[in-house]
Amino acid sequence: MKNPVNRRPTLRFLAPLALALTLLAPSLPAVQPDEILADPALEARAREISKGLRCLVCRNENIDDSDAALARDLRILLRDRITAGDTDEAAVAFIVDRYGEYVLLSPQTNGSALVVWLAGPAMLVLGGAIALQMLRRRARAPVPSALSAEEETELANMLRRDP
Repeated sequence: MKNPVNRRPTLRFLAPLALALTLLAPSLPAVQPDEILADPALEARAREISKGLRCLVCRNENIDDSDAALARDLRILLRDRITAGDTDEAAVAFIVDRYGEYVLLSPQTNGSALVVWLAGPAMLVLGGAIALQMLRRRARAPVPSALSAEEETELANMLRRDP
């Protein structure tokens, strides 16, 4: 029977090596060869636009890096719009109209989205103002005075009585 102690140096070496290789491995785009456009300029535009579009399945991954089927459909749709002659803005607008603003990795900061962007800081300022007001009221509150001799006698009598 082999001694398990002899395998420990190997594990001590392989575990950090595997971790380092995993962390250093580059993320490869998920674009399939059949998706790539023949014109390098159009393909470069498609790649640049797809970096700003979110995969709706993977959440915080762009469609260029996602292997999901929906991301592939979005990449193909984007390339179709570009080859049809759409500008970058028009192609993105078409996809946003179809899938909603959530498809954008960097949400827009206008209209109703502006309310969402400003709500957090506004609530923070409002909460700070309320806390400051409460602290000021507490500081101004009168300090309770000591009991008078008559009140101390009455309290002592109350505590001596049996309920």
